[in-house]
Amino acid sequence: MTLPCITAARRFDANAHRPFLIGAEQVGWIRERDMPLLARWPDVFEITNDGVTLSATFDTVDLRSAALASVIGALAADGRIPGWRNETYAIRNAFDAPPLAYIERAASRFFGTMTYAVHLNGVVEYAEGGAPRGAPQLWIARRSDTKATDPGMLDNVVAGGIGWGFGIAETIVKECWEEAGIPAEIAASAVAGRTAHVLQSLPEGTQAEQIFIYDLALPADFAPRNQDGEVGEHRLARIDEVARWIEEGALTVDASLATLDCLLRRRWIDEDACEGIDALFAPPALG
Repeated sequence: MTLPCITAARRFDANAHRPFLIGAEQVGWIRERDMPLLARWPDVFEITNDGVTLSATFDTVDLRSAALASVIGALAADGRIPGWRNETYAIRNAFDAPPLAYIERAASRFFGTMTYAVHLNGVVEYAEGGAPRGAPQLWIARRSDTKATDPGMLDNVVAGGIGWGFGIAETIVKECWEEAGIPAEIAASAVAGRTAHVLQSLPEGTQAEQIFIYDLALPADFAPRNQDGEVGEHRLARIDEVARWIEEGALTVDASLATLDCLLRRRWIDEDACEGIDALFAPPALG
């Protein structure tokens, strides 16, 4: 049986979208049904059957960003771009690539541009004197009911998008404190896992995202405490409980992939239970 999160992470129909390009580079996907919305701006977008291209007259990062900001603001005012975040994301196909433009975070899924996030597995192994004295457990968060995406669903103890101007390590420290009250000296000990790649259709557009997965060992006497109101609760769960939540789809797709990576790397679950997951650690083709 293929887990629902593995199926969902690549549930995407390219035929229902057109490529979004800046110059000759495809940077996103726009739904066919949204074409009439963009047709309102013929001076900004060149729309053909093959794709949507930002006009070449916008030939600098600042000009591209300003042109897109005008469109995004109007679409948001019309209710077409929900969940305004007041956060800046860069349009770039690789994390270390120079930005082609900057956009409001909430617009990234409308345009299907690549985004980047970190997910941390909060691991409690109960080791004392070199010998384990209990089965390992994971801290799991429940997202606030007011979150713009996946409200009320279970999530990793720490998870957050990487805004423009932040590196991975900076984001880990920032999100650890905001979401779980984890001090910087503990957050700095996070250990990298693999990078998952998601390309899925959602009500608000396309999630094209790279998820940098980390494990963070937490002391047995530490309890996460949310600081920013984005987490409803935390719970310490057994591995079998977490595995069941993944099977039931109670965890977000992103959190499920991050958790499965942790469980597989530590050999806490059988690889046969995760058919197809290895393909999610290789980027999908854009075209």
